[in-house]
Amino acid sequence: MSALKLGGILGAAAAVTAAHAGPAVTSLPVVRRRFVPRLCGVGAPGHVALTFDDGPDAASTPLFLDALDRLGWRATFFLLGDSIRANRGVAAKVAAAGHEIALHGDVHSSHLIRSPWAVGADMARSLALVEETTGARPVWFRPPYGIFSGATHAACRRLGLRPVLWSAWGRDWRAEATAGTVTEDVAAGRLAGGTVLLHDSDCTSAPGSWRSALDALPRLAELFATAGLRVGPLADHAVA
Repeated sequence: MSALKLGGILGAAAAVTAAHAGPAVTSLPVVRRRFVPRLCGVGAPGHVALTFDDGPDAASTPLFLDALDRLGWRATFFLLGDSIRANRGVAAKVAAAGHEIALHGDVHSSHLIRSPWAVGADMARSLALVEETTGARPVWFRPPYGIFSGATHAACRRLGLRPVLWSAWGRDWRAEATAGTVTEDVAAGRLAGGTVLLHDSDCTSAPGSWRSALDALPRLAELFATAGLRVGPLADHAVA
């Protein structure tokens, strides 16, 4: 094989790799804040979008629904296909309670280590499952671990989904997380016009870690009220 031909093959392989893996750089907050703020879920400055990942879960999600009801809040729940199949009734209750239903994929596996075909099939399968179970057609998609690939964006375009990550998170997936640390971590991010990420399930987190997010909700209510922010789902957020 000539050096010219080999160079062409290597160049093509590098281009394919860059197209697939390049979007993963947006998992870095500093990158998306500067270059793709829409992926941070930036919206109306007087509003904060509250979102939850990885549910539904029969043990934890109903407790979040009760807490949100007491606070008078609606939120966006990014549902996972594997979790829905194990808790179909709970998924339906999330929608019936008036919360926005969004998509987190079928299995919680990084899109970087999956083929483009597998990513597209995963998203299409979970989208159909969410619609069948909740009666809602999701608008938003958040990939597992917050990591996009080129295939993720291609599937979003094909399925009519809007990709979004977050501007603040509670790091509530850690075993050492508490209501206090969750509140502090959320406060360290962008709140005014921002999108907050919490988890209503520990399916990919430390066992029982969801309790830190649940216990933090009253503290977050005080934090948001002090900042003069209305709380709601992404649907009310007018993301740019």
